[in-house]
Amino acid sequence: MSAVSQSAAKEPLLIDSEAAYNNPHAYMKSLREKSAVAITDIGVFVVLKHKYMDALLDNENTRQFELEGMMLRGITSGPLFELYKNAMLFANGDVHKRRRSPMARTFAYKLMDGMRPRVREIAAEVIEANRGKGPVNFLDAFSRAIPARIIAEIIGAPPEDWPKFSGWVADAARGIGFFQNDELPQIDAGVGALDDYVKSLLDERRKNPREDFLTSYAQATAASGELTEEEIRMQMAGVILAGSDTTRTGTAAVLSELLQHPDQWALVCADPEAWKKPAVEEGLRFDPPVGSVPRFTLREMEIEGVVIPEGRVVSMSVLSGLRDPDVYPEPDRFDIRRTGIPKWNIAFGGGAHRCLGEALARAEMEESIATIARLAPDIKMIGDPPKIRGTAAIRHIDAMTVEFH
Repeated sequence: MSAVSQSAAKEPLLIDSEAAYNNPHAYMKSLREKSAVAITDIGVFVVLKHKYMDALLDNENTRQFELEGMMLRGITSGPLFELYKNAMLFANGDVHKRRRSPMARTFAYKLMDGMRPRVREIAAEVIEANRGKGPVNFLDAFSRAIPARIIAEIIGAPPEDWPKFSGWVADAARGIGFFQNDELPQIDAGVGALDDYVKSLLDERRKNPREDFLTSYAQATAASGELTEEEIRMQMAGVILAGSDTTRTGTAAVLSELLQHPDQWALVCADPEAWKKPAVEEGLRFDPPVGSVPRFTLREMEIEGVVIPEGRVVSMSVLSGLRDPDVYPEPDRFDIRRTGIPKWNIAFGGGAHRCLGEALARAEMEESIATIARLAPDIKMIGDPPKIRGTAAIRHIDAMTVEFH
């Protein structure tokens, strides 16, 4: 990225937001073939090519969003505002490190990878409970239930509580992406209920400690004295949020594509252990749950002749980057046999803010797909495949119905 005079700078392509939402892959492809950078009607620069992603996540060039999104909407108080104000996701530098460190120790790869047997058990329970019962709402009965139950066990919540807080999560998760102003009351209600629930769990563990994650987290944060009570609660709420909604969409997206490609589903069914990881990797590439990662520029940047000024919002298009033909030959072809892929999948972001729950999300998705392949290889998708819309932040999936045979 070299310096370019303002007079010689190229104008970025203007994004048609409605076209991008309704037909994201085809539309982003049409932009990417013409330029490396586009711009939205509200002035957000969108970088479309994979090779610039590392530069966009470099803390010398950009920083994470903090409260700017709230301020632009005129939101200055309320549960969602408090989440943005106190969560690690919306922090930078030492503040981000201070909030992330206690969680990072708990969500270490080996510990989360150790949850795989439990994921298999829960997946098997759900399959057997729904086998032979006709059409099943896969999103709620399976792909939402598994991450919700797993996160409930990790934080030590009573097993019967997961349906309750999964509903709050569904409402709250909309506040992490782009939402309409009339949705704010329901989003605030979800975030507020989740916050109250986390507070009650923490209060109970402080009175009656156990040998579990929540007790150790409460004790560690109290001993260090580095986090406020609001920060402690919001890190927990953030983990519950991050560990639920995107995995729900990801699992459904992977299974949907596999069922639309019977030859590849046959591979997974013949050897689930060998193919569960490639299947999830390709599914996340083909239709990622997160469409983009927004950042703020700390200095002027130039990408293929387009100048992005300092202090502007720049969005790393995960959706476009994962179908960049310079990195993924024949990118619009779903193929779990794909080789030569990058080591780090940008579906989980990158840099200091790379998804803390990546290991857990991979364990949940991989073991879910493998368990279905073993126990219900004749699963059928009823009706149209799910549609995942949107190009920004957390994307929206409509519906998926299956029958477990």
